[in-house]
Amino acid sequence: MPVHEGSHGREGHEGYDAVIVGGGHNGLVAAAYLARAGRSVLVLERLDHTGGAAVSTRPFAGVDARLSRYSYLVSLLPRKIVRDLDLDFRVRGRTVSSYTPVERGGRPTGLLVGGGERRTREAFAKLTGSDREYEAWQRFYGMTGQVAERVFPTLTEPLPTRDELRRRIDDEEAWRVLFEEPIGSAVERYFTDDLVRGVVLTDALIGTFADAHDPSLRQNRCFVYHVIGGGTGAWDVPVGGMGALTDALAAAARAAGAVIATGHEVVGIESDGRTAEVAFRTADGDGTVSARHVLVNASPQELARLTGDAPPAPAEGAQLKVNMLLKRLPALRDPQVDPREAFSGTFHVAEGYEQLAAAHAQAASGALPAAPPSEIYCHSLTDPTILGPELVERGYQTLTLFGLHTPARLFERDNDSVREELLKSTLAQLDAHLAEPLEDCLARDADGRPCIEAKTPLDLERDLRLPGGNIFHRELAWPYAQEGTGRWGVETRQANVLLCGAGAVRGGGVSGVPGHNAAMAVLEDLGGGTRA
Repeated sequence: MPVHEGSHGREGHEGYDAVIVGGGHNGLVAAAYLARAGRSVLVLERLDHTGGAAVSTRPFAGVDARLSRYSYLVSLLPRKIVRDLDLDFRVRGRTVSSYTPVERGGRPTGLLVGGGERRTREAFAKLTGSDREYEAWQRFYGMTGQVAERVFPTLTEPLPTRDELRRRIDDEEAWRVLFEEPIGSAVERYFTDDLVRGVVLTDALIGTFADAHDPSLRQNRCFVYHVIGGGTGAWDVPVGGMGALTDALAAAARAAGAVIATGHEVVGIESDGRTAEVAFRTADGDGTVSARHVLVNASPQELARLTGDAPPAPAEGAQLKVNMLLKRLPALRDPQVDPREAFSGTFHVAEGYEQLAAAHAQAASGALPAAPPSEIYCHSLTDPTILGPELVERGYQTLTLFGLHTPARLFERDNDSVREELLKSTLAQLDAHLAEPLEDCLARDADGRPCIEAKTPLDLERDLRLPGGNIFHRELAWPYAQEGTGRWGVETRQANVLLCGAGAVRGGGVSGVPGHNAAMAVLEDLGGGTRA
């Protein structure tokens, strides 16, 4: 066993400089930074593997397809982290941003965004009959692009104040649109076409159950994080799948000297603000380890449980995640679009503006949406390395589907049966735009079962301990300082216990930002830098 079970963490030493609770990607980022700075680091992970929600697995028996099981695209991971930690990790861009099918005038058509400015302009004109919507699109995303350039670099800096961030953005229209008024107001002011409005709004609803005009602005916070990634807002494909990132992070942490102990479930943390004792449980028995700092790569609810504090109110998740392997991509009812293009970007289903509003209203009333909205993309078109050579040769492809507006409360009566009902109706919405049933294209595993799996918020709560299945651990926070957030947005009531997971300020998504920021807070406290 790599951990010395006793009052001290290392033989002959008074514990570790840092113990990290949880070996997800943020915990591994923190471990790598701290170890590279010469600090002693121990990562305790409950499961028998690292990676958390950013893992790749072979979910279908006897099939050589390694899929990103939970998280699947990369936008918020700063290149700075990849460079600092010398990670063997790459992403590939998608030439097509999105395709949204629709029926207009009794004919199947759609909106293809990508493939160059001229082609995108022509697609807008074909759908709407004029250049107006395309020009509005250019103005709107030109504005968010400038915000991205100015805000994204701040994510790995100490938290700016609200006024400092506003001055940095230096665009009062952008500030009002993104930070002050419900995003629905801007969507309706800029755009007139229902389909275009819906495509824009979807970035405000990923994992976030809200209406376009929700006065809480939770949809705006979600939108901000979805359009600032990398300083461009682009969402890229991780080469080798999401597990390639966490494997690279684990390798970097170990190479720098961090100890990673899987199968170690942390059950308690006691701290006096200067030193801490971390209790853990393994298959072989219980133990404790001491540390100057404890970094918790888990939800705020889990942190409260470990420290004995009152837990914050959970914010429920609201998504359906579906992984599929196909023998071939299905043909589309729209004959003018190649499925290889349509599915290489984000394929929007039932995500018109009014459809999204109706789905939210139905779910808020306690019913499953009649037309569940979702978005789909094909990883293997951009990166076929996740498939075995034989599958590639035979033309197999993956599909990843992410459904919206399905809050955890809808599954509480019977998670299994509601999951099946929702999956059936979600795929029916997709089938309405296909020239052949998706079921005919599904591959079969070694036992003859269709290669498809679905995860609800309650499945995520069970598998990953995400409270309410919330992929962000709690409601997203604005990327600026508010009362009690601390210098880096990772601080807790105990000076030497930090939150380094998605529930930190500027957390959420596969970013590594909370891990980086927690490591910087520790190094400031210890008075040291990094060798990166």
